[in-house]
Amino acid sequence: MNGKRRMLIIVNPYATTVSDRLKNLVVYALQGRYEVEVEATESQDHATEIGRDAVDGGYDIVVAFGGDGTVNEVANGLAGTDIPVTFLPGGNTNVVCRSLGIPNDVVDATEHLLSLADDFKPRKIDLGKINDRHFVFACGAGIDATVVEQVDANPKWKRRAGPWFYSWVATKGYFKKYMRNPVQLELEVGGKLHNGVTVLAQNSDPFTYFSRQPVHVCENVSIDDGSLGMILLKRANLLDMGMVVPRLLTEKMRAARHGQVEAFEHFTEARVRSGSKDEDGKVREFPVQVDGDYIGTFEEITLEAAPGALTIIA
Repeated sequence: MNGKRRMLIIVNPYATTVSDRLKNLVVYALQGRYEVEVEATESQDHATEIGRDAVDGGYDIVVAFGGDGTVNEVANGLAGTDIPVTFLPGGNTNVVCRSLGIPNDVVDATEHLLSLADDFKPRKIDLGKINDRHFVFACGAGIDATVVEQVDANPKWKRRAGPWFYSWVATKGYFKKYMRNPVQLELEVGGKLHNGVTVLAQNSDPFTYFSRQPVHVCENVSIDDGSLGMILLKRANLLDMGMVVPRLLTEKMRAARHGQVEAFEHFTEARVRSGSKDEDGKVREFPVQVDGDYIGTFEEITLEAAPGALTIIA
């Protein structure tokens, strides 16, 4: 190929590990093999707008430089196109990077991206979809979304304490909102109804990481098999949670095989509705997270597989 490939880097300057100095070093290094342009995000969903604008920009590759939230937004901007996307880790967890085999250290990931200039082989991966929004690796309604909501409300502690802050918030949120009167969820999948308090849908494995430890929830799920995996937590009493949580951090016992967990493999469409009302008869909404970002509360959501929706280089 004559000349350098055109690269657009969409960088989140507020991501956990991203600084101006680091950004400049990464750009300088990549300029050795690519013709690089950089756009910084300024607000929530801005990366999606930049990604959509890039479709007609003549770029050969788009790089999402930030955490999993940035990855999600860029994926939403470029879903359904043939423009290859890749990722540079800038967050606390970087689930997508690690799941795709991209180094979790940004210097190593930059070197990896430089090597791809000579081995440029785009491929398609699946995305999941919640209502009209795509997700790359996971979506959750219930307990985990409550945790994400509280963590996102405290970015300073999220940056400093990482997975330990998640653990503290999870324990606090569980006792406060799920021990007594959690929102009951009605899950419809395969024409049947199931009831529980938390739904987790995955497009890839693992679900997330606790520091360096992968957290496995769903089984037999792959990012390119055209379907999603999902579990339903039927109830959330203290005994059940005391048995489920250790299973998330071990290879020997899987969470999906616990007695209060119902697993659904290779599904392509499902619906989650609130089955609870408050004292005034109003339907109680449930919290939802997408790729580790809290997106609000809902009375109902639809989950779908989007096979081959994103073109990547990794």
